Amino acid sequence: MAIEIRKVQQTGGSTYIVSLPKQWADKVGIRTGSRLSLSPQPDGKLVIDPIQDTPPIRKTQLDVTDRMGEILIRDIIAAYLVGADIIEIKSEKMLAEQKNIIREMCYKLIGPEIIEETGKKVVIKDLLNPNEISIKKSVRRMFLLSNSMQKDAIRALKTNDKDLALDVIQRDDDVDRLFLLTAKQFRAVLKGTKLPDTSETSIDEYHDLRMAAGPLERIADHAQKIANMAMHMNYAIPDNIMEMIEKASEANRQIVEDAVESLYNHDAELANKVIEREHALKPKINRLDQYILKIESHEAIVALGIVMDSIERTGDYGANIAEIAINSAMSATHG
Repeated sequence: MAIEIRKVQQTGGSTYIVSLPKQWADKVGIRTGSRLSLSPQPDGKLVIDPIQDTPPIRKTQLDVTDRMGEILIRDIIAAYLVGADIIEIKSEKMLAEQKNIIREMCYKLIGPEIIEETGKKVVIKDLLNPNEISIKKSVRRMFLLSNSMQKDAIRALKTNDKDLALDVIQRDDDVDRLFLLTAKQFRAVLKGTKLPDTSETSIDEYHDLRMAAGPLERIADHAQKIANMAMHMNYAIPDNIMEMIEKASEANRQIVEDAVESLYNHDAELANKVIEREHALKPKINRLDQYILKIESHEAIVALGIVMDSIERTGDYGANIAEIAINSAMSATHG
């Protein structure tokens, strides 16, 4: 629909009136007496939405005949990301492996639940109320989870706690679920869907939060890597080296924490300090790598090399978030 220009008129000395494009009004079902919601945006725009007593149900159908494994997984994720309320998955014959994948994906996504299942069809309904969680809460939760995973992975490594290491590995699924939810939320806003925080969160902020979710998801992946090393390594790490590993991990976790705070507070000064601290940590990590190479056990050298790589990459991702925060602060100030 082409852009239409309307002149603002004034009646009664204080009320401004603007007419609505008839073609648009007819398309969305506006009649005399219809109610509209007016949502002021942070960038000065005004979003006009028809109020529908019963919002339309968005349905997506998938024919998964002969589609298995990763292909089927990608199909389900794509249907979830487009914001379908109902996903109807059909096949000439629904195989047990296909049903298992569908059940597993419902567990790995926030909202979808199986509501109907036959020999040829599985119906999934998204039960998540979009008003329950905002993208700011989603990303904040991702940070809290990934941060605790890193901390517990190092503790499992130090104490040889296999149970704690396994718990860290399993928590990665929770971060992945939130990561996909942020992608879904961002796509919904791009399509004009009203979410609970759209009135106070600009599209630029949505973009920046979505960008920050990626590094946080990868930080959780590296915590999982460290936990995997803790699960399989039986070498007693020398106390002096373990102490240096703990300090390096804590310093890099603090970088991520401060980067996230700078993003939420539009604090470019803090973000720049975070990047400088991350650069300053590189030589210290390189020196620690040299100490690790002197360990007698070849298995321990390889395992701790992976641990140190994950710790260093955590700091790298923190710096990436800080760069996003600088851009976000500039947009908030001059956008």
